[in-house]
Amino acid sequence: MAHSHVTAPFAGTVVSVPVTAGERVPFGAPLLILESMKMEHVVAAGHSGTVVRIAVTPGEAVAAHAILMEIEEGPVDLPEVADTGAPSVGHVRPELAELQARVANTLDAGRPDVTARRHAAGRRTARENIEDLCDPGTFEEYGALVIAAQRARRELDDLIVRTPADGLIGGVGRVNGDRFGDQLARCAVLSYDYTVLAGTQGWMNHRKQDRLFTLIERMQLPVVLFAEGGGGRPGDTDMAVVSGLNTETFFLFARLSGLVPMVGIVSGRCFAGNAALLGCCDVIIATPDANIGMGGPAMVEGGGLGVFTPEEIGPRSVQAPNGVIDLAADDEADAVRLAKQYLSYFQGSLAAWTCADQALLRGCVPEDRRRAYDVRSVLGLLADEGTFLELRPDFSPGMVSALIRIEGRPIGVLANSPLHLAGAIDSDCADKAARFMQLCEAFDLPMLLLCDTPGFMVGPKAEESALVRHVSRMFVTGASLTVPVCTVVLRKAYGLGAQAMAGGGFHRPILTVAWPTGELGGMGLEGAVQLGYRRELEAIEDPDEREAAYTAMVARSYERGKALNVATYFEIDDVIDPADSRARIIHAFRSAPDPAPRTGKRRPFVDTW
Repeated sequence: MAHSHVTAPFAGTVVSVPVTAGERVPFGAPLLILESMKMEHVVAAGHSGTVVRIAVTPGEAVAAHAILMEIEEGPVDLPEVADTGAPSVGHVRPELAELQARVANTLDAGRPDVTARRHAAGRRTARENIEDLCDPGTFEEYGALVIAAQRARRELDDLIVRTPADGLIGGVGRVNGDRFGDQLARCAVLSYDYTVLAGTQGWMNHRKQDRLFTLIERMQLPVVLFAEGGGGRPGDTDMAVVSGLNTETFFLFARLSGLVPMVGIVSGRCFAGNAALLGCCDVIIATPDANIGMGGPAMVEGGGLGVFTPEEIGPRSVQAPNGVIDLAADDEADAVRLAKQYLSYFQGSLAAWTCADQALLRGCVPEDRRRAYDVRSVLGLLADEGTFLELRPDFSPGMVSALIRIEGRPIGVLANSPLHLAGAIDSDCADKAARFMQLCEAFDLPMLLLCDTPGFMVGPKAEESALVRHVSRMFVTGASLTVPVCTVVLRKAYGLGAQAMAGGGFHRPILTVAWPTGELGGMGLEGAVQLGYRRELEAIEDPDEREAAYTAMVARSYERGKALNVATYFEIDDVIDPADSRARIIHAFRSAPDPAPRTGKRRPFVDTW
C-alpha cells in the first residue's frame, strides 16, 4: 500500500490530534486542529486509509508544509465524511436563538400586552402603520436592536423588554410600487413608538434619526414621519450631555426640505421636539384626535402659563383652520391612504386614466356674472377622476391649492374661490399660494392657475395683516419659477391680483387663455366706473337717471373687458371652449421642455408656512 504525508497548509500551532496511530480514517475525516492567527483550522484526510505515524503533539509549533502525520492509503469500511461537523440546517445555535428572541421582542407579536393596550385605545401600533404604508415585505429596518440610553439606572433585561428600538422605528421601503416600480417607489419611513416611553426623543433614537436622515439625503428618498410623541426625554443617562443643544437631528431633517418630499403624520399627541420635526414637513396629515404643540402640558405649566390637559393644546379644530394641518384624515388608516396618494404625485405619470365629460365644464360658471360658485366643481371635472387632492382646505378658503392629474400627468393647481370674498386675495391667500408655488418648483410639478379674482383685498382692515408684504410673496415667488405655468381665466381677472395668478403677468405663463365668461381689467368694473366717471355721475341730479347711466357705463366696460375683446388685443393667447381646457393645458405642458435631471435642489427649501 502507498504511504502519503499529511502536511501543514500554513504555519501554526497544533491544538489537538483527534486520531491515534493505527486508526482507520475515511476520506474527509478530521485529523488535526491547527491554530493560526487566533483561528482554528481543521486538517482533514485527503483519502481513506490507516494512520501509520503522528509526527506532532498538541501545543507544538509547526512551519508551513511540515509533516504532520503519515497515512497508509487503502479502502476503509466506514462512510466517507462529507461534512466536518457542521450542524444540520434545522439546528439553532445559542447566539442565533438569542438574536431571534431579541428581534421577537421588538415586534408587536412579541409584546402582546402593549399591543393589546394600544388596540384597546382605538389606535394602531407604529409597526402596523408602517406595514400599511409600505408595500408588503419591502421595509428594511435600521437599528431595531437599539435600546434606551439608561443602562446606568436600569437593568439591561428591563431596557430590552421595555425600550425596543428606543421608541423610534426607521428604515427604507417601497410605497406605491405596484404603480411606479421599485426605483420610483423607494421611500424612507420613520415612526415614533408611543408605547415606548411615550414616543419621546431619546439619545439613541436621535442617533438613529441622524443616520437615516444622512442616508435619505444621500439617496434622495422621500420620507414619511409618524410624529406622535412627547418631545425630548430627560431620563437618559448614558452619555456626557448637559444641554443637548448640539444635537444635529433637527438640522439634518430640515436640510432635506426642498430636496425630497417630506410627509408628517400625527395621530394623538405631538409636542415639543416631535412637533418641530413635524413642522419641517411639506405636508402634515392629522387624525381627529391629534394635538400638536411646541410644548406639552408640563412645559406650559412650568412656564407659569396655566394648567391644561393635552387635549386642550393644539387640537385639530385649531390647527386645521390656522394652516398647520394640510390634510385631515378620518383615522390612522385614512392618514396612511392620504400619505400614499400625496407621494404618488411625486413618483411620476400614470398611463391609465379616466375623466368626466368635459362638456360639463361649460355650465360651471353661472350665467349671472355676480353669482358665486364653487371652483372645486371645475377642478373635479378638469382632473382625472379620483386625483383631486386639496391641501389646507380649512385655511384661507379664498385660495384653493391642490394636486391633480391630467391625462396621468401630476400637476399643481392654484384657484381663486368666489365663495370667499368673491375670490379676492388676502394675506393668508397669498401665503398659501406662494408656499404652494415653492412646493411645485422644488419637485418639478407644472402649475395650473385658475383665475377668478377681483384682485388683492383692500381696505384698512386688510392692511392690518401686513397685506403689502404678504401679497408680494406671490410676485417674487412666481418670478422665480422654472416649472411651466399655465393660466386659465374662468371669469374675473382684475388688477394686480390677476397678474399674481399668472406668475406676475399674463405673458409670463407658457399659455394664458380665458373661457368665454372671462372679464379682464386693471381693476373691477364697478370700481373703475365709479372712480373714472365720478364727476360725470355726480353731475346727474336725478337718482334714477344716475343709476341708469352708471349701469350703461358698466355694461360698456364689460364689453370692452370681456375675454373675446381682450384677445383681439393679444393680451391673452386665446379664448377657448371650456370643454377644450384639458386638451389645451396638457398640450402646453407637453410642449415645454422636460426639466433637467435633478441631482440636488431646485430651491434651498420649501417654506414651512
